[in-house]
This record gives sequence, C-alpha cells and structure tokens, in this order.
Amino acid sequence: MITEASRPRPTRLRRLVFIALAVATLSLVTAGPASAYAPVDIVHTERVQAGPYRVAVGFSVWPIRAMQSLDFTFVPDGGIAGKSGRLLIDGPGVKPDQRNTPLVRHPRKLDVWGLDVKSLNAPGSYSFGFTIDGPQGPGQGTLTGITVLNQPGPPLGLSWAIGSLPFVGLLALLVVAWRRTRPGGQPLTI
Repeated sequence: MITEASRPRPTRLRRLVFIALAVATLSLVTAGPASAYAPVDIVHTERVQAGPYRVAVGFSVWPIRAMQSLDFTFVPDGGIAGKSGRLLIDGPGVKPDQRNTPLVRHPRKLDVWGLDVKSLNAPGSYSFGFTIDGPQGPGQGTLTGITVLNQPGPPLGLSWAIGSLPFVGLLALLVVAWRRTRPGGQPLTI
C-alpha cells in the first residue's frame, strides 16, 4: 500500500520542465496572428484620377522623410475587387528594378492595394503612376510632386557607429576574459 509519506515526490527538474511547457503552451495558444501586427493608420491621403478610376493614395507618415519606413495604400473607388494594376514609382532614390511593380494587397489591410513598411531612400520629388484595368476599361494616372525630406536623425554612418558600441564592448569583454583564463595555456593536472 502506498501512503502519502512513501509516494515519490516530483523532482525540482520535473517541476521546472512542467512550468516551462505550460508557459510555452499558454503563449502559443493566446498569440494570434491578428495581434502580431499593428493596424495601418493612414494620416494623409492624396487623390489621383487614373482614367475612369479615382484612386486614394494613403500615407502612414506625413511629411515623408528619406529612409523612414511607412505604409502606402492605394484604394480605387469601389474597392479592388475585379481590378488589377501596376505601380510606377519615379524619383531620385528608386532603383530601376523597383520602378514598375504590380499592385498587390497590403499584407495588413487586405481590402486595399499597398506597400508595407517601405522607405524611399533619397530626398527629392517623387511621383506615383498607376495603370489600372477593371470593369470600366483601362486607365492611367500619375500623382506627382510628393516631396521627400532629408533623413531624420543623425547621419547614417554616425548612427551605425553609435549602435555598434555595445557589440564592440562585448568583444572587448570576451577578449579580456579569454586572456585571463588562457584555456590553452593551463597545464593538465590529473
């Protein structure tokens, strides 16, 4: 007969493993894909006529600064159902392979076309051209005169230098610790 006193007690390691599994399971169950992403907040819109289609171009940051990530949304009147299109971006910081791209759904706002956390890499004047094909036929239009200001904050080289200081300090700490312990220099004792 097993009594309370003779029953084996769980070890400390078993308790720790159980708690870790419970926490991991709870965090996986409660973490949903919708909570992983912040909603897209549009703070400024511009309108452009692309043939028979009127398109609202939305920006999540205004004014736009170079090398600052933001969301762009492109919403034709009547929605994107039954329509397809291409986006032509022109400006000083746009690479040739990025100029002409298809209009695709925004990954966090699925009812519109858009670009997710995109940055324009150089200050200057940009234009967004649209070619839209839909039930009312094809249409083209361009939004011009989007001014992108200089990059916010300190120059990029200085930012990288300051940001890498903790890594350099960690390397110095590891070198000092390695030199003090000299793993290969200790005599072997048996």
